[in-house]
Amino acid sequence: MKELKETVKFLKKQYQIEPTIGIVLGSGLGNFINEIEVEKEIEYKDIPNFPLSTVEGHKSKLVFGKLSGKTVVAMAGRFHFYEGHKSNEVIYPIRVMKLLGVQTLLLSNAAGTVNSDFKVGDLMIINDHISFFTPNPLIGKNIDELGPRFPAMTEPYKKSLIQKAKAIAIAHNFDIKEGVYIAVTGPTFETKAEYELIKIIGGDVVGMSTVQETIVANHMGMDVFAMSVVTDLGFGRHDVAITHEEVLNAAREAEPKMATIFKELVAAI
Repeated sequence: MKELKETVKFLKKQYQIEPTIGIVLGSGLGNFINEIEVEKEIEYKDIPNFPLSTVEGHKSKLVFGKLSGKTVVAMAGRFHFYEGHKSNEVIYPIRVMKLLGVQTLLLSNAAGTVNSDFKVGDLMIINDHISFFTPNPLIGKNIDELGPRFPAMTEPYKKSLIQKAKAIAIAHNFDIKEGVYIAVTGPTFETKAEYELIKIIGGDVVGMSTVQETIVANHMGMDVFAMSVVTDLGFGRHDVAITHEEVLNAAREAEPKMATIFKELVAAI
């Protein structure tokens, strides 16, 4: 808690306006920063106690400003368990956002799909997740100041935000999917057998982020909305290797639609 308070104190000196909405930008979605009326940018390396992102396609800065008339703080570059970060480092910025004043968290990611009704470039609203394959970030001594020992996860993704996003998509004639996100550690893409397992247990997409952030946000009482860009198919291409370059390219092509939904969702909050 001491480190969190130190980080928050530093950031409040850099930017005095309290943000109410936090945004985490996933692989290939960094250009969304251009939608924000930026008022302050701070490199992660300059923020006390912050980890550093090392993934291609991810920038490494915290951005404060206005979006759709609301004060927001956005992470341009998130932290992943597969980078060697501990779970409490992966979710550290989410806790910082809450202590800065954020009440609503918007998450984005790139994901592979095992649903044969999905195609590359689709956007999927996450309505639930399965996180048995990644460490729970709340393991260890509970910090009572941040939330309860045993937080409920009956509505990890806020239903009212999902309905608003679906209405926005319909208004723009976007074909939006909805489903379950499975979180894995990475950094390897999945084997054929793993894709089959993910499908059997009820997953629609699979990725290497988001769930730990969602758990901590719920622990702290934040409302969460999350969306995946389908960047690769976990079926029908078992003999073709997936590359990170493919993932980034697919995410960039879908980015304008996600930007529209995020902008209008922020306006509706």
